[in-house]
Amino acid sequence: MKNQSQVKTINWGIIGLGSIANKFATDLLTIPDAKLYAVASRSQDKADLFADKYSATKAYDSYEALANDKNIDAIYIATPHALHKENTLLCLEKGIAVLCEKPFAMDAQEVSIMIAKAKEKNVLLMEALWTYFLPHYQFVLKELKNETYGKLLKVETDFGFHRDFDNSARLFNKSLGGGSLLDIGIYSIFTALSTLGIPEKMEAEATFFKNGADSSCNISFSYKNGKTAKLKSTLLEDTPTEAIFYCENGTIKINTMFHMPTTVTVIANGEEKTLDFGYKTIGYNYEAIHFNELIRAGKTESDIMTFEFSEKLINTLDTVRNLIKLEY
Repeated sequence: MKNQSQVKTINWGIIGLGSIANKFATDLLTIPDAKLYAVASRSQDKADLFADKYSATKAYDSYEALANDKNIDAIYIATPHALHKENTLLCLEKGIAVLCEKPFAMDAQEVSIMIAKAKEKNVLLMEALWTYFLPHYQFVLKELKNETYGKLLKVETDFGFHRDFDNSARLFNKSLGGGSLLDIGIYSIFTALSTLGIPEKMEAEATFFKNGADSSCNISFSYKNGKTAKLKSTLLEDTPTEAIFYCENGTIKINTMFHMPTTVTVIANGEEKTLDFGYKTIGYNYEAIHFNELIRAGKTESDIMTFEFSEKLINTLDTVRNLIKLEY
């Protein structure tokens, strides 16, 4: 394997060319010293169209062919959830750094296998939970850590949008990990874990589509110190999709679409102010820049999206699945 610490321009490959891959590729074009080198789909026509759209050098009709390309430094995996483990292992075996879309995999056992393979091959692997790297979210984390408005007492999040049920669509396909929990509920759980940590007690209830995929999920976390988190995900209705952090002396609210570039409102001392972070991209560039820096530094694990955090996240998702009796 080439000495990645000497790499200046990071050559990226993308496996799976759906909507998220389009967003990632769009933002990759904004990053100096990064290039979309190759893309792969099971369809050559789809790969060719994607490559033309984003000026990729190579377009492959198989994931295996892309993974065998010696010129690739990093691969972004944007396939359906159920394929994440298989696709990640394919790339890691070739010694290529992997940025894999969230959820990392279908369950904790799969995640454990992926992390073990990354360690065995001494290759960088990271879960692509882009929210963690967005400036507004990092700002909120810093304010909470510094206890700017006193201790954090309660977190409330919602994430909901309405889609007509379509059994053929990936979003509703239970065998691919479809449903509200893994697709959007993960963002609410991530928010609670990254601010309050692992709860002492979890409660959850869900509703289901006729094919068994969860249509909505309401989750409650309780902590020893009396702190709580109320988390909601739904594919049945549009909701504000906000994250609210109630502190002793004020409230911090990440406004609508809290998981993506947005504004933050702080309510304290009888005043309310809204902070704009001047976003000019979709937001995927922040995790990609972090990943590029890890490669150049020869790192095999992120210091932000750590293996430990990814394991906590998937273990919590597994616990919620058990509580609502959801099986894939």
